[in-house]
Amino acid sequence: MKIELSGRIDSGNARQIESEIFSRIADANETEVILDAEKLDYISSAGLRVILHVKKAAGDIRIINVNSDIYEILEMTGFTEIMTVEKAYRTVSVEGCEEIGRGANGTIYRIDSDNVVKVYNNPEALADIQHEREVAKLALILGIPTAISYDVVRVGNSYGSVFELLNARSFSQIIASEPDKLDWCVEEFAEMLKKIHGTVVPEGKLPDVRETALSWARFVSGYIPEKDGRRLVELISEIPADNHMIHGDYHPKNLELQGDEVLIIDMDTLSVGNPVLELASIFNALIGYSEYDHEQIKRFQGFDFETGRSFWRKFLAKYLGTTNARTIDDAEDKASVIGYTRMIRRSIRRNGLDSENGRNEIEFWKERLLAALNRVDNLIIRNVPDAGINEIEVEAAIDNLPSVTGFIDSRLEAVDCPPKAAMQINLAAEEIFVNISQYAYAPGKGKATVRVEVSVDPVTVTLTFIDSGTPYDPLARRDPDVSLPAENREIGGLGIFLTKKAMDDVRYEYRDGKNILTLKKCL
Repeated sequence: MKIELSGRIDSGNARQIESEIFSRIADANETEVILDAEKLDYISSAGLRVILHVKKAAGDIRIINVNSDIYEILEMTGFTEIMTVEKAYRTVSVEGCEEIGRGANGTIYRIDSDNVVKVYNNPEALADIQHEREVAKLALILGIPTAISYDVVRVGNSYGSVFELLNARSFSQIIASEPDKLDWCVEEFAEMLKKIHGTVVPEGKLPDVRETALSWARFVSGYIPEKDGRRLVELISEIPADNHMIHGDYHPKNLELQGDEVLIIDMDTLSVGNPVLELASIFNALIGYSEYDHEQIKRFQGFDFETGRSFWRKFLAKYLGTTNARTIDDAEDKASVIGYTRMIRRSIRRNGLDSENGRNEIEFWKERLLAALNRVDNLIIRNVPDAGINEIEVEAAIDNLPSVTGFIDSRLEAVDCPPKAAMQINLAAEEIFVNISQYAYAPGKGKATVRVEVSVDPVTVTLTFIDSGTPYDPLARRDPDVSLPAENREIGGLGIFLTKKAMDDVRYEYRDGKNILTLKKCL
């Protein structure tokens, strides 16, 4: 329960105030007592004793909105060590301010030319603010360009985080005011997402968004035909776990151009997962939410539905690295299955079934969900260049070596790999891929998968080579004796020897009919 303290608490009124507080506590069933000191101007030792008596009686006590003078007294007397004491926050008004971003948990306003404030929907948002600060810092450390909040303020009945964004403009604003820059925005939008999806997150640092999507599917399965509901849950369950970063609310309004630097904001939804889970939220922002009511995107993004549709298709082509319509359609179907599922659940939980317009909208989305379900075999997005899966599959042929080394180089450049380490990694990669090309499937042909992953603490590059050829453990071969003269040396064996010398760890296993060779290099 919340109890307001105001004016002065001194020897003259302490006993009366204590009596009033205990009377309030006795009449309430709540366990936590919150003392709101926003209007408290003065407190003496008698007032401190009141707080101490309340602490002893209630146990769980928190003092909020404490001004600096009273906070100093509480700190000096050790009260900040025995209970939660929260300082007062300066007040900011967003009345008349330009809205530059809106997400699931809050709205971002420009309060002056240099600064913006994110106002949280949750009036008790201090924990949310702390979470966003922590994940934004993590993202920045991992190489994602974002802004870090430097202040916390009160905005109306809630809280806000203040960020410095000097004269920045959102991609939504650029698209709406400068249509000729659409293609530039698409390219930057796709490149930023590839950078995010190419980032490996240390285990346990961020939640797995797949579990959230599975809860959406289980909810919606009760509102569609039983067989379709079972298939929906099954398809989302089959999405593999993935420790690559997902923004979670990625759309043009959350990408900012500050000078010549592109920044991603609104980081509180940061998580990990397969790229399809991100594409679903982008589909909703650009298509899904506005498909029934085309004016919705105008209200949200500032541009029309046709522009949103054009941006979405161009983005998919750039992100997937293809102009093949069938591939783009397939990715859209997979994203839309999750997107429609999320929208249906959201509308039902917000009493959408209680109005005719809501029911019509839900039926509209259900029809499209069921149609998309019939067109997909799985919901997995694979082989996105420089994106979440971080792997390519090629025919095991020496002619494809440039494609393999080019792919590896692009990943190394993304993490600023030192030149010497990059050379050693490329040397090892060439030796292994050439070996697979020459011997794995001889005299036939087959595929090879090359995966590149980067982890932190310490920063490590991991290369994995996978083929389904003849079982062969290259590590079982004895190292050549490099001290022997040329005439006494055996032919062969130097490739894997060089690989082991160049890398910090090399491991082989044969599993599920596949040769799997893993190379690690600490940077």
